[in-house]
Amino acid sequence: MTQTPISFDSLPLAPAALANLQQLGYLQMTPIQAESLPLALAGHDIIAQAKTGSGKTAAFALPLLHKLRVDAITVQALVLCPTRELADQVTLELRRLARYEANTRILTLVGGIPLRPQLASLEHGAHIVVGTPGRVIDHLERGSLSLDAVATLVLDEADRMLDMGFADEIAAIAKKLPKDRQTLLFSATYPEGIAKISQQLMREPRRVTVQAQHDAGKIRQRFYEVKEAERLHAVSLLLDHFRPASTLAFCNTRQQCRDLVDVLRGQGYSALALHGDLEQRDRDQVLIQFANRSCSVLVATDVAARGLDIAQLEAVINVDTTPDPEVHIHRIGRTGRVDAEGWALSLASLDEMGSIGKIEQLQGVESDWHKLAELTPAAGGKLAAPMITLQIAGGRKEKIRPGDVLGALTGEAGFAAGQIGKIVVNEFSTYVAVDRQIGREALARLSAGKVKGKRVKVRFLEDEAG
Repeated sequence: MTQTPISFDSLPLAPAALANLQQLGYLQMTPIQAESLPLALAGHDIIAQAKTGSGKTAAFALPLLHKLRVDAITVQALVLCPTRELADQVTLELRRLARYEANTRILTLVGGIPLRPQLASLEHGAHIVVGTPGRVIDHLERGSLSLDAVATLVLDEADRMLDMGFADEIAAIAKKLPKDRQTLLFSATYPEGIAKISQQLMREPRRVTVQAQHDAGKIRQRFYEVKEAERLHAVSLLLDHFRPASTLAFCNTRQQCRDLVDVLRGQGYSALALHGDLEQRDRDQVLIQFANRSCSVLVATDVAARGLDIAQLEAVINVDTTPDPEVHIHRIGRTGRVDAEGWALSLASLDEMGSIGKIEQLQGVESDWHKLAELTPAAGGKLAAPMITLQIAGGRKEKIRPGDVLGALTGEAGFAAGQIGKIVVNEFSTYVAVDRQIGREALARLSAGKVKGKRVKVRFLEDEAG
């Protein structure tokens, strides 16, 4: 394992690529980058075990960009991701890392959005395609996508793709690729399916594992023993005591997610559920509200939360203990990022103590147990989400940009810029977070005014959230 920080300058990358990394603030490699980049740049197939937020995107992006021939407008790299959100994140990061080569064409092919714009983009050609397996198959079957020139295949969050039942699609896509390509597989955990798929798709892969540990000083873990009947109520005790502004609560089942959201909402919390039964549009809206601080508690299953990288997450609550200790590490690693500190609070019944023992073994530390009776409500009443989300009918199709919405709210409507939060423009809708105290007034003024010279329909998003 690499202990001392290693600079990117030690890699055989083009000077322009190194200069771009410097500008982006990539000064030293993360452990997964230090272990995998030299092997990937030397052309080896790699199975890398690393969690979200470990720097894995750069670990596969730099090698594929290194061998890209920009003068040949053919698809030379294919990155498969489990979800649309992750594909969008990867595309964004690839664009940043590819800035030094102005003509690099990167295209995202994901489901949940119309095919026609993707078909038009494919006609203009691309060097790199980032996509979800289902939509990539759609294009292969239509003949709109050719993978004959692919030199690098990346499987990002491979375990999640297998969880979602994409094994057959991945195998079908791989059959359309050249045999002598390089394959880079990244996965947070290492279930049996990964070994199987690597045998099918890879040539003598090198295995890279970065120890699944976190900075103990940044993530403060506490465990609370609960009886089954008090588990859901215990979540609100934790929220009242610790008062985290932003919490991700993990449940093992979809039904438990729904039940917990009902309990929390009944107690006045702004809580939303994220699970596999949600349509893509509803999933997008839930994530927008959580990221823009309109919802203070996101209740999720492990499968649904994979690939989420949420900034400034103050607490993770393990409502149910996971039987897989690596998944526990993966869950709590979402808080305490960069320079921030975070709480990892776990509820466990006597039946779950065997799983807690496995977690202790993997972490190499004993659990810090506390009693529910220690939890007392902090002053200030229920913690309300500071923002509320307005949905505007109209998005990129109507050429709306974030600046247009900000201008409408701070200009004619007369609000201060500090009262306006994140603005997200999608294909057909625009979402803007505003200070909860001005919510009704902002809705009324925006409805009465204009965005980009046109009247728009506006409504609160959270009325139908669930």
